[in-house]
Amino acid sequence: MSFVPRLYPDAASWHAAPEKRILLFGMSGLGKTHASTMLRAGGDWFHYSVDYRIGTRYMGELIADDFKREAMKVPRLRELLLSDSIFIGSNITFNNLTPLSNYLGKPGDPALGGLPIDEYRKRQDQHHTAEVAALLDAPRFIERADTIYGYPHFVCDSGGSICEVVNPDDPEDPVLRALAGSMLMVWIEGSEAHRQELIRRFDRAPKPMCYRPEFTDACWQDYLKESGSEPEAVDPNAFVRFAYGRALAARQPAYAAMARNWGVSLRADEVAAAQTAGAFLDLIGEALDRL
Repeated sequence: MSFVPRLYPDAASWHAAPEKRILLFGMSGLGKTHASTMLRAGGDWFHYSVDYRIGTRYMGELIADDFKREAMKVPRLRELLLSDSIFIGSNITFNNLTPLSNYLGKPGDPALGGLPIDEYRKRQDQHHTAEVAALLDAPRFIERADTIYGYPHFVCDSGGSICEVVNPDDPEDPVLRALAGSMLMVWIEGSEAHRQELIRRFDRAPKPMCYRPEFTDACWQDYLKESGSEPEAVDPNAFVRFAYGRALAARQPAYAAMARNWGVSLRADEVAAAQTAGAFLDLIGEALDRL
C-alpha cells in the first residue's frame, strides 16, 4: 500500500497519459542518468538533474570560493584575482560532477588531500541542505519545463544520496510527499552482482560521497578504532572505501522502502537491456501492473 496514490495507478493509465512524470532513484552507476539521457534524446522529455542543480544553484558559490582559496595561495594568481583580471568558476555538467565531488572531499590526512573531520562534516551538512532544496525544486521545474519550453514529459534524475535526506517509512515525510505527489518514483534496483561491481569500481577510483550525519559519525569512529589511526593521520581513500561498502548495505533497505511505500521498482539489468525510450517506458508499465 502506497502512502500516497501513485500518479499512474496501472500500465494503461501510464501509457495513455499525455504527460509522463517520473523520478529515478537508486545507487549511482545503475542507469539513472543513462535512462534520463535516453529519454531526453527523444526531444520531448525535460531532464532535471538533482546533482547538477545542487552543484550550480545551491553549492556553486561554495565550490567557486574553494577554488579561489586555493588560487590565492599562488602569488601570481592572487594578484590577478585581487585585480579582477581572471574569473574562476566550476565547469560542472550533467556528465561531469567532479567540481561538486571535489568540494565535498574526504576526511583525513591533509598531506594526502584530506579534510579535517569538522570541515568534512560542515560540507556534508551543506550538501544535505542543498539536496533537500534541489529535490523540492523538481515539482516547480515540471511547470517550467511545460510552460517555458513546451516539454510534455519530465524525468528527475536524483542523486544516490536521496535516501540520506528522507524517511521512507514516514507517511508524512515532506520531501517524499512533494515528490510522489507530482512524479512516479522509480527505483532502479541492483543485484548482489551489481553491488560487488560497484564496490570494485569504487575501489579503483574512490570518490567523495554524501551520507547522513549519524552514518558518517559511526563510520568515522569505527574506522579510527579498527585502523588505530589518529584523525589527522587517516588515509582519506581508505576511509571512503570503508564507508562505501557499509553505505551500499545501509541504502538498499531504504531504497526498497521508498519503492514499496512511494513508487515502483525496476531491475538494473532490465534497464540496461532497454535500448530505446519506448522499451524503458514499457518497463515502467510492467512495474505498475506488478503492484
